[in-house]
Amino acid sequence: MSKQARATQGVGTKGMPRRDRERLILEAAAEEFGAKGYARGSTAQVAARAGITKPMIYEYFGSKDSLYLTCLDQAGTRLVEAVASAQQGPSDLSRAVRTLEAVFRALESRRHDWELVYDGTLPAEGPLPAAAAGYRRELNRMGAVGVAEFLNASTAVEPLDADLVTHLWYGTVSAAVAWWRHHPEQTADDMAARFERIVAVLCPDLWATPSPPAS
Repeated sequence: MSKQARATQGVGTKGMPRRDRERLILEAAAEEFGAKGYARGSTAQVAARAGITKPMIYEYFGSKDSLYLTCLDQAGTRLVEAVASAQQGPSDLSRAVRTLEAVFRALESRRHDWELVYDGTLPAEGPLPAAAAGYRRELNRMGAVGVAEFLNASTAVEPLDADLVTHLWYGTVSAAVAWWRHHPEQTADDMAARFERIVAVLCPDLWATPSPPAS
């Protein structure tokens, strides 16, 4: 639970501007759904985290689905924008480092955002899984483009190689975020520096080669 939610819990939000109360509810909901998933997340617990009554959640958002979708849209937008910003610059290994660094920084104070976008408890059909799939597709698309541009510099790569490397990249990002969840003491700076060190060890020649000037 965030400091703001803890401070508010038990004292109510009477007199709080609507926009601030809505932000408080969304913060509490993102933490609840991020920790438990859509299926197990409870609006009653969201209300408790936010220090409000459960009916107030429905007054503001209408339904659990609408509340979740709002949280998901915020989380997905933040991640997509962060990764998109990292695509500028050379298409060498530094792009992978920039991308993971952007992911770490976007998640540093909101690690539950990743769980919202990759929530395996969402229903099979409807607007919620469709929205989550849309954000995942865009993140995957940028990853695939980055891999293709990196591999295009080599004439020794077969067509299916790019597909394999793309899936390895997806797994690397997911594994890095999962590892981070088990090491919450690590900051985004720690994670970015750790990944850069690993890349330098695994690919010393590629990493040491100066990148050509961006056109």
